[in-house]
Amino acid sequence: MNSATRTITYLIAVSLASVFAQAQQNESWDSLPDQSSQSPQERKATGKLGSVVAAPIPISSPAIGSGVVLAGGYIFSLRKSDTVSQPSTVGAAVLITDNGTRAGGLGGEFYAKEDTYHITTIYFRGSINYDFYGIGNVSGDAGKKLPLTQTGELFLGDFLYRLRWKFSVGPRFLTGNSNITLRSENESGVTPPSDVGLQTRLTALGLHVNRDTRPNRFYPESGTWFDFTSMFFSDALGSKYSFESYRATFNYYHGFGSRQVLAYNLFSCTTAGDAPFYGECIYGTNNELRGYVAGRYIDRSMLATQAEYRLSLPWRFGMVVFGGLGGVAPSLGEFQADHLLPAGGGGLRFKISKKYNLNVRLDLAQGKDGQTFSMGIGEAF
Repeated sequence: MNSATRTITYLIAVSLASVFAQAQQNESWDSLPDQSSQSPQERKATGKLGSVVAAPIPISSPAIGSGVVLAGGYIFSLRKSDTVSQPSTVGAAVLITDNGTRAGGLGGEFYAKEDTYHITTIYFRGSINYDFYGIGNVSGDAGKKLPLTQTGELFLGDFLYRLRWKFSVGPRFLTGNSNITLRSENESGVTPPSDVGLQTRLTALGLHVNRDTRPNRFYPESGTWFDFTSMFFSDALGSKYSFESYRATFNYYHGFGSRQVLAYNLFSCTTAGDAPFYGECIYGTNNELRGYVAGRYIDRSMLATQAEYRLSLPWRFGMVVFGGLGGVAPSLGEFQADHLLPAGGGGLRFKISKKYNLNVRLDLAQGKDGQTFSMGIGEAF
């Protein structure tokens, strides 16, 4: 996936999850009972085994512009007798932004057998407008950009099986195709990617390892989250490019009283083989780090770390202050101090669900090359 595709897929997934989290709410947000914590007998008594929800969600991304996600979904339990598993969800979302990006997705997240099985599926199709700066720190620092349009579709399937000590392990499958075209005449001096004008297919099999000890995934106040994925793209699977991709994330959360949280995030990425530019490590994607346009800095390896102080205020409001440091390089052993990419900033929060502790997020961040403003549902990490 390229930087914009990955960003859009993430936005659609988060938007669907956010809508699902509000499935028990009406216009006052918190007045309906929380079915996800009800026993099967209580659910039967209320006459509700699932709920339908739809909502417009504003978003703002430095890579693809500002717009709205129109999302809807259905939240339900796979088995009425299973009171341990989290609620399962299915839904759809459409993304429209002011730079001409149009995308849509379908998704499902299923929990079964007392959370022993966790299955996720996402289908995405769209036309994305974004800028390509070239590969490496020198190209990113130059700031010259080539406007591109990438159209295509993507399917991701992920299966996790719960083991001991809250670890989950399982396979994942990804397949998709895309076509990249120039959005305007190339007057930037940036060399166009080699696959401009070509129909490209990527197919991969991979491994997913996860450990989640957070009591609340939407606003963690304690616990940790570890996630590792490895994807193997091969021409034997029908992929145009053969390469490997490895990504690892570690988050730590510590609360101070009832209103303060310190959150820490560490992310690493590396690729090996013949990867296209959109399959390499892309700085600024998924808030790694805020303050940079996704896609300005791309290379085969990436490291990023950040911390955020979160404070809950009266009347559903909150504020955050954050800072971080990272960079990209041809390999993990080739990072240089003069190529580090620092960032910092702050933001406001407005709680749209007291029940799930779910916030609308508005962040202003300063990076080495300028400022970015981002808006969405849920915390940055």
